[in-house]
Amino acid sequence: MIAEPDGPEDRLRRFATIWSRAVFPATSTSLTRPEFEELLLPLARRLSEALRVRTFEAEEGKAVGAALVSAHCTDPDALTRSLECVDAYLVLYCGGDGSQEDLRIRSARLQHAMAAGFAQALRERTLAEQEAISVAALQAQGVVAQALHATEARFRAVFEGAAIGIGMADLDGNILQVNGALLRMFGINDQTMGGRNVREWTHPDDAPQTWTLYDELVRGEREHYHVEKAFYRPDGTVLWTNLTVSLLRDADGNPQYQLALMEDTTERRLLNLRLRYEATHDALTGLPNRTLFFERLEKALGAGNNQRFGLCYLDLDGFKTINDSLGHAAGDRLLVEVADRLQSCATAPGEMVARLGGDEFVALTTGPDTEREVDELAGRIMNALITPVSIDGRDLTVRGSIGIVEGPAGERGPAEVLRSADITMYRAKSAGGNRFELADPEADARAITRHGLTTALPAALDRNEFFIEYQPLVHLGDGSVRGAEALVRWLHPQHGVLGPDRFIPLAEHTGLIVPLGRWVLEQSVRQARAWRETYGDAVPLRINVNLSPCQLTHPGLVQDTVDILERTGVAPDALCLEVTESALIGADDDLLKPLRRLAEMGVDIALDDFGTGYSNLANLRRLPVSILKLDRSFTQSMQQFPADPVDLKIVEGIVSLAHSLNLAVTVEGVETGAQAEQLRILGCDTAQGWFYARPGPPERLHDLALVDATG
Repeated sequence: MIAEPDGPEDRLRRFATIWSRAVFPATSTSLTRPEFEELLLPLARRLSEALRVRTFEAEEGKAVGAALVSAHCTDPDALTRSLECVDAYLVLYCGGDGSQEDLRIRSARLQHAMAAGFAQALRERTLAEQEAISVAALQAQGVVAQALHATEARFRAVFEGAAIGIGMADLDGNILQVNGALLRMFGINDQTMGGRNVREWTHPDDAPQTWTLYDELVRGEREHYHVEKAFYRPDGTVLWTNLTVSLLRDADGNPQYQLALMEDTTERRLLNLRLRYEATHDALTGLPNRTLFFERLEKALGAGNNQRFGLCYLDLDGFKTINDSLGHAAGDRLLVEVADRLQSCATAPGEMVARLGGDEFVALTTGPDTEREVDELAGRIMNALITPVSIDGRDLTVRGSIGIVEGPAGERGPAEVLRSADITMYRAKSAGGNRFELADPEADARAITRHGLTTALPAALDRNEFFIEYQPLVHLGDGSVRGAEALVRWLHPQHGVLGPDRFIPLAEHTGLIVPLGRWVLEQSVRQARAWRETYGDAVPLRINVNLSPCQLTHPGLVQDTVDILERTGVAPDALCLEVTESALIGADDDLLKPLRRLAEMGVDIALDDFGTGYSNLANLRRLPVSILKLDRSFTQSMQQFPADPVDLKIVEGIVSLAHSLNLAVTVEGVETGAQAEQLRILGCDTAQGWFYARPGPPERLHDLALVDATG
């Protein structure tokens, strides 16, 4: 058993040895095999460094490919063997400890770059040889008789020794002479080539202009032309070449011969086709990938003649759970099975299926009647997912959510269409999944606006785009202002002033609610200090600040509150924190512990929106609250006279229960004097609403409090 090399240099040397052994038989060189290995060693080092460098540089691969040509590795088989060696051994011996997936991707890109560099260098060498041959040919015709023999000898040496195929024919196309390289390309001998005519070598893949250019050349209307051309070999296989044909004139300038130079590009073409396939198809499922799908979608959207398109954007429901519970290997097999089923759903002309990544797939249909076809396609996809998938003896139920976008071509770009489909798919998922939804421009606009607001939130806090308005809390007994609730607003540069319902849910979803809530708390407490400095103890104004469920679970809530109160010099009894009833339903002791600590300090805790959470009233005894904020839904009927007797009894019962538990009652949404009077009679303590004042700047509360103080 042969021990593996230890150090990086040993592994690099081993890679160079394997490379040299693979390529040396296909190389025209006077070097010995060990000398050739020493020639490849620095090239191997360049590939190793390019594989592991932080910033990938494809130019290194191109340089290595060009260096192979300089080392006389011009046979296409030398390139094929080099690429196979790099594909099999570069990551193994030179990859180090990096991510194998990333290293394999880099190795593939290096192979592509090597092929490109090899092709470019070989083409430059071909052009140089062509120039030398042309010069020699012209010299053979133009020199004096005494030098003719030497010139023809030089031409013959270049002609026979060239690595590219060379052939001469008369202007009628009859082949006069070919070199050995051209015979080897076609796999025939000189006798078989004799008597052939150029015009016999047509091929179905010939470009339309190929024979037009040929006719112009033999008529003397052009000096040369260059095309990519395919030829049939005698055994039926296809030879692909880069073909350059030049016109040779006599001493008087009259057309006399045509000279053809052929570079065999068959292997390189097959390699490019393979690399193209790998670059445009998903490695796991074999479906077209995002790159190819975008190309097809862009082509479909650019079509005219009343063409339409339909797109289904599919995301599997609960796929992460399968990956987490059964492993990624099982998840991959599930994706392969889903891909096969989707492929069977899109077999009609103009239909395709692609995998965008992860568990996201797209199906595209094009034609004049896609409004009907895309619905049928979505239905086939949903039906294809009904049958469970068997993985490792388990039958897995597959569900999916589909967003559908359909419309005329030419109105939207690929990115806009895919974004709309993505938004619609998530709308189907949020509606319960296992369904499809049609795109709705208004829903798209709302989702895009939400996304824009979400991404703008962090910068908005840094740019001080938030501000606070205050709504007074009024004592129902004497009508005095007892404090205010702080309500945050966002002055958005494009959308103007946004209420909390527009951005608080987004802040909670992104976690920004914690720093935003801390800012609101500090600004509100500072305002409370300003009020107390203005009015002293004659008007003991208190500030109410809302807490979100995310803030309740944040470990720094108590310490942040203490720090803000100490920093501003405000007593805890000037602060009331409002927590929604729904946030405390079923709350355990760990969640209630920070609220209890704050209550023990003297901070009031208000149970906001009371009556909407269907909580057990007996739980009130264990909650560290001192205030109930009755939801406006209980008091709306009191805006009219007479009030609903049932609502009166409910409110009266809640107030009686609260007072028996030593809880104060605050009512939201008071809009009429009759409503305020009825609530006063029922025993409610404080109220807020438009009847007293709308939310506004702190100066408005100054004015209201000043009126109360001066009576």
